[in-house]
Amino acid sequence: MDKQFYVYIMSNIKNTVLYTGVTNNIVARVLQHKDKQIEGFTKKYNCTKLLWFEETDDISSAIQGEKRIKKWKRLYKENLIKTKNPNWEDLAKDWDE
Repeated sequence: MDKQFYVYIMSNIKNTVLYTGVTNNIVARVLQHKDKQIEGFTKKYNCTKLLWFEETDDISSAIQGEKRIKKWKRLYKENLIKTKNPNWEDLAKDWDE
């Protein structure tokens, strides 16, 4: 079975900040963010909502996607989120903790 990689965007409750990351285990990584196990931006700004993610089997594509999105203006990121999640709901709200 091929390994899967994910580019993802998280935010805080009020959607005032956006964080873009990459991982090979979206469930574990998001739960780490929700539990504030990762020091840095997501812990500092309480990024616990998964708003968008994309799957690929190519790590290079995932890393390039993350770098590309990180350079975007906020409006572009908002439009990307709205394509799959128009109501900005937490896509991981039902994931086990």
